[in-house]
Amino acid sequence: MNIGDFVPNLSGTDENGNEVKLGDFKGKKLALYFYPKDSTPGCTAEACSLRDNYEALKARGYEVLGVSTDSERSHRNFIAKQNLPFHLIADTEKEWVAAFGVWGEKKMTTFLIGEDGRIERIFAPKEIDTKNHAAQILG
Repeated sequence: MNIGDFVPNLSGTDENGNEVKLGDFKGKKLALYFYPKDSTPGCTAEACSLRDNYEALKARGYEVLGVSTDSERSHRNFIAKQNLPFHLIADTEKEWVAAFGVWGEKKMTTFLIGEDGRIERIFAPKEIDTKNHAAQILG
């Protein structure tokens, strides 16, 4: 996926088993972030940065959605432990990571998606500062 591309209308399940479709976010800005594993130090720092700045992100019009290949149960535990206010997609079949070309990196990647469903910005793994990622998005 590249800047200017429309995102595919993928669907998956969140931590509660509810279906979430990327198309549901059309008309909204979306910070879609991919991360390797729940409860690891870097992934926790990134999630907590987004959590701590969630209201500022919402004020700028962003919805936040995380994706990893962990299970719904793992996501529920991670959300509860870190008090995360946003949903996490359980991409156990690796459909989302494959579609966005981020499988195998074992690193974080964030896509900022505009209201029209096009990718406006990509934060590559080497760009992401896990402890200050929300500030990078708000930039």
